[in-house]
Amino acid sequence: MLPVPIHVDGYILGGLVLICSRPPFNSLIQAYDYVCSLNEEWKFLLQSRWTKVKGLYIITRYVPFFLVATNLHMNSTSNENPNKCRILIDVSSCFSLISIACSECIFVIRTYVLWNKNIIVLIGMLSTFVAIVVTSIGIRFTTIATSQITTSAITGCSPSSPSVRFFAPFIILFVFQLGLASLTLVRVIQSWRSAKGHLHAILLKHNMFYYACGLLLSVVNVLVPMLLSNSVYYSLFEGLQIFILAILATRMHLHLWHIDRHVHGSEALVCISMSDMSPADCTV
Repeated sequence: MLPVPIHVDGYILGGLVLICSRPPFNSLIQAYDYVCSLNEEWKFLLQSRWTKVKGLYIITRYVPFFLVATNLHMNSTSNENPNKCRILIDVSSCFSLISIACSECIFVIRTYVLWNKNIIVLIGMLSTFVAIVVTSIGIRFTTIATSQITTSAITGCSPSSPSVRFFAPFIILFVFQLGLASLTLVRVIQSWRSAKGHLHAILLKHNMFYYACGLLLSVVNVLVPMLLSNSVYYSLFEGLQIFILAILATRMHLHLWHIDRHVHGSEALVCISMSDMSPADCTV
């Protein structure tokens, strides 16, 4: 293991951005979204049957809370404990990767349903997804293992990586999300040409705006390292993407479930399975 230098970060403004914005800001986003969707979420948890997709939803929804707790602990870690800091960074990276992977799984399933459960599309998406996950894990933990650990009395601990490899997973994620958005856009165009309806309504029906928001976050995380030299801002936008992506995926799932429940009647107990994650009329 490389020697771990300990120093106090001299970028006071950057430190204030991190300590005042990263974990508290992410906590505020999570808490606000949870409170706003509490009624809908508990209806879904209590009235839907236990399936693989429901388990995926729960993991996607609640892993970010563990990530917030880990990041808060990282920010309060004393600068005499670099080994503990490295362990916390590894744990935080695990939670981040799990959250992103589960969020993208929900988008993959949605895209699969929009393509009328086309097995070729599914195999293509899953193969690409597995390759991206394995590559991201390798890049992420290799970069952390070879990077220096920066500990500060202001900002706690964080990896100090001069290499772009630390943000390479977000470049890969951007390419994957672009592929999912493109597949969905193809279905939107096909549906628009066949139905000759309003384009805005078809975009909403295909949840295109959820895909677009996730893609926009990836673009921001790709551009920030090029435009800003302070790693504090990298961490801020990285955390923002992880939390917002989980919110987008779970909100989309809740929206689809409530539409499906309304279609089948308010008294029905709807089973949302891996192949049934869409309204009954969404097949085009």
